[in-house]
Amino acid sequence: MTANWSRRAFLATAGASAAASVLTACGSSTVESAISPARFIAFGDGMSDLGQNGYRYTVNDGAINIWSQQLAARYGVTLTAAASGGTSYATGNARVTATPDAAGVAGTPTVTQQITNYLAAGRTFAGNDVVIMQGGTSDVIYNYRLFAAGTITSAQLTANLTQAGTEFGAQVRRLVTAGARYIVVTGTYNMGRSPWAATLVNDAARITEVAAAFNTALLLAITDLGSNVLYVDATYYYNLLLNAPSSYSLTNSTTVVCTSTDSANSIGIGAGNTSSARCTPSTIGAGLAYDSYLFADPVYFTPAANRLFGNYAYDRLRLRF
Repeated sequence: MTANWSRRAFLATAGASAAASVLTACGSSTVESAISPARFIAFGDGMSDLGQNGYRYTVNDGAINIWSQQLAARYGVTLTAAASGGTSYATGNARVTATPDAAGVAGTPTVTQQITNYLAAGRTFAGNDVVIMQGGTSDVIYNYRLFAAGTITSAQLTANLTQAGTEFGAQVRRLVTAGARYIVVTGTYNMGRSPWAATLVNDAARITEVAAAFNTALLLAITDLGSNVLYVDATYYYNLLLNAPSSYSLTNSTTVVCTSTDSANSIGIGAGNTSSARCTPSTIGAGLAYDSYLFADPVYFTPAANRLFGNYAYDRLRLRF
């Protein structure tokens, strides 16, 4: 059974990679970036949350510690949370279109609602704006927990993630229609290799497969938008960090560095778990240099890993547009 899950996950990921190659090639350029972004605008979930509720899903050390912030900083642009007057609307635990969020909170704006609120306020996109679209993490967590509770079947789990990926792609298209010229899109990393998945007996391969289903559906939904959209493959890049951390100045790709726990369900995987939303440099495991580790908590990444992915996205964007 595990072999079958793994094979299907591989095939799904291979299909997504092929679609990503097509999307990336469309309209690509060999010259360095001709755009000079004056503003970055971000929509997404905890992977991109810059502190909508006063904390980030990483080690909260006051540094540039989220990938979207690092991407903007490489262009000399400051990106901050909308709650602090900035243009990053990404909110932890947000799903693509459905509620409640991954933590069971009904009032968290979905990625779709984040965009709706932005457009409804009369906001537009300037010609040199770069829009960041990231999502899928919370949809994987929420739907897997429904499956684990016996609320949905395995087939429904896959179907739900496929639908969420399709809906995410529809929101990317919505941004293009609304006038966004440059959009950086990323889905989920391979969450089947997260410390969270490692604790789930026999289901890590299943999580790999449904995360790939989300990404594949997303890519199929945006495959004709290559003149405006750059897909940055989180699964590909984080697999590099997982497979060879020392090549990226990391020493560990499996251990969670934060010791902060939360009596609430702050990252969606259940109450009482380690949560980076409560993590600071004073809540790090004894003797651990957190910037040489990959994972802050069972789902989210350390500042160093975020900066590495932000640099990767910068290199892709600089060469693409």
